[in-house]
Order: sequence, then structure tokens, then C-alpha cells
Amino acid sequence: MLTASHPEGRPLFGQLITAMVTPFTTSGAVDYGRAEALADDLVASGSDGLVVCGTTGESPTLTWDEEYELFQVVQRAVVGRAKVIAGTGSNATAEAIAATQQAAKLGLDGSLQVVPYYNKPPQEGLYGHFRAIAEATPDLPMLLYNIPGRTGCKLEGTTIARLAEIPNIVGIKEATGDLDLASQIRAHTPPEFAIYSGDDSLTLPLMAVGAQGVVSVASHLVGADLKRCMEAFVAGNLSQAQALHIKLFPLFRALFWNTNPIPLKAALYLLGRDSGVVRSPLVPAGEELLVKLKAVLMSLGLMSE
Repeated sequence: MLTASHPEGRPLFGQLITAMVTPFTTSGAVDYGRAEALADDLVASGSDGLVVCGTTGESPTLTWDEEYELFQVVQRAVVGRAKVIAGTGSNATAEAIAATQQAAKLGLDGSLQVVPYYNKPPQEGLYGHFRAIAEATPDLPMLLYNIPGRTGCKLEGTTIARLAEIPNIVGIKEATGDLDLASQIRAHTPPEFAIYSGDDSLTLPLMAVGAQGVVSVASHLVGADLKRCMEAFVAGNLSQAQALHIKLFPLFRALFWNTNPIPLKAALYLLGRDSGVVRSPLVPAGEELLVKLKAVLMSLGLMSE
């Protein structure tokens, strides 16, 4: 049986998972060379796992062929050093199954399955959707992804508890912003079922009610500090964890001043780590956002004048 934890109790995918951006060239093509370099940098700065082709990776604008190539490029870059989790979710169950089966064939470490978007299925439909994907790929660990702000549909706590009984559904990226729901999940799922914060700013609060870590955006920029914050909490050093959280909080907020990943790609550009354009219908950061981001990055000592 698959579980969300190693025998020594560490989460299967680690503490710090980065929701990785997809680098593009100036013409809008996927820049696989930059993707490889970025994956290497993220692991070097503390990421235990990488979500490839998630929301931050602009998955709605990627073709499946581009996604499959990205999976392989990132896998080769970090093999033996970090887990690679494929964003293979869809609002069509058959499509999600096919993509997840391909990820399994490629030897990836897991899949991230977003709540189906737009068609707004009832809870029984959500249960059936995720169960079908899990049963079609029984040897591939799955993380659920609950983000009603993006999907228009919320996975309820009772449904999550039912899904947690399926052996290869090993955890959830919880991005509802609802601490009560996180508490409900923790109360009604096995301790090895991993809860990951889907919001950097809520990582510490969610860990206080039983989360194991975060699927992070900010880790592109401050991975080491994020890792120290979580490690301090686990070690019982609450004052250090709180101090790091408060230090990083302005950055957490800044990265969502506009639609993710617009601010993140702008910040990477300002730091000389350009990951290229965003794909339409997203648009590049304007001058006002760049100025505000630069001020936050300077306040954290990440860049100078």
C-alpha cells in the first residue's frame, strides 16, 4: 500500500514542494533548457519536490505534448535529488486518466489532480472523478488540489475523508484559505495523509493544525528561508518560525498582487533569473507592479538598487 510518509515519518514528497513556473522564449515557445536549469536551482535552494505543469506553470496554455516533454526534462535534471509531481488534472475524467497514465509510464513520482473546473460537479461526481484516476494509476501517488477560487468548485471535507481511504491518494494541496476545513481534514484522515498548504502565507497557520508542508510559489525566490521556517516549527522553535514567517509575509502577498505567475515571473526577471514571457491570455507585469515588486525584493535583501 502506498502511503504519504516514509517509514521514518517524513512526508513522501517532502516538506517544500515548488509549483514550478514554465519558462518561455520571447516568441512564447517552451524553453526546455531554462526549465532544466531552473529545476536544478530550485532543488539546490531546498525544494524536496517540484510540481511541473501546475497553475504556476501555466498549464491551461500548454499542450499535452509540451507537458510530457517538460516532465522528462525536469525529471532528468533532478533525478535522485527531488520528487517530480505531474500536474495532469483536467475537468474531463478520461483526459486526466490518459495524462496521468502517461506520467506513470514516464516514471514520475506522483500526480497533482486539481478539482474539475467550470463544469462544477457535485461531491459525488468529484469523488468518482478522483477515484477513477487513482484506480487507473494504482502505483502512482496522487495529491488532490482544492482551489475553489480557480475552479469554482470546492472539495468538501467529507469527500476528502472518503478519498483518503483510497491507497494511492496520499495527500492534498489545500488552497481554500479555510483553516476550519484544514482542521476537519486532519481530524478525519489518517495521520499519514499529507496536508500541504497551497498558499505560502498560510503555511505556518496550517502546520499548526496538522499540515506537513507547502506547495510554494515563493520558494522560487526564498526557498532556504521557507525550509528553515518549517524546520523551526517542527523542532518546536516557534519564535524563530514566526519571525521567518513575518519576514517573508510581504513577499507572499506581493506575489499575488496580480494573477499568478505574472508577479513571480516579473520578480525572477528583476533578479536576473528571467523565465521569459507569460502566455496569452495572461499579460506581462506593468511598470507600477515592477516598481512595487522591486521595493519588496530590496527590503528582503534579494536585490540592490
